[in-house]
Amino acid sequence: MPIPIPDDVKAILDEPVFVHVATVNPDGSPQNSVVWIERDGDLLRFSTAEGRVKPRNLRADPRVSISFSPLDDPYRNITISGRAVAIENNGYDLIDTLARKYRNVEKYEWAQPGEIRTDVTIVPERISG
Repeated sequence: MPIPIPDDVKAILDEPVFVHVATVNPDGSPQNSVVWIERDGDLLRFSTAEGRVKPRNLRADPRVSISFSPLDDPYRNITISGRAVAIENNGYDLIDTLARKYRNVEKYEWAQPGEIRTDVTIVPERISG
């Protein structure tokens, strides 16, 4: 069961903020990249593609941490740590939704031929900031 995300943090996540996602590499070192994110109640979702490091790392070790700052307050940092509870190949629905939020376009414009999109769902376990 996810911990509740405070309303002010939900409001920030509902904006097109860039989120830094950290996963754990097989050697224990961190891997970090920027993603677009969607909030679904108290769950968080992002899209990636098969063959990338994030889904491979999360299948081996579901621990994940994200950090972000409000668009109007870049000196405030919020961190949410938790676990990836679903890593699913669901097509382009989520990335298209995120493209509307972040780019104001109907379809994700950088899709590659043969690319398999992977949706990751995160359950927050700790929130700071």
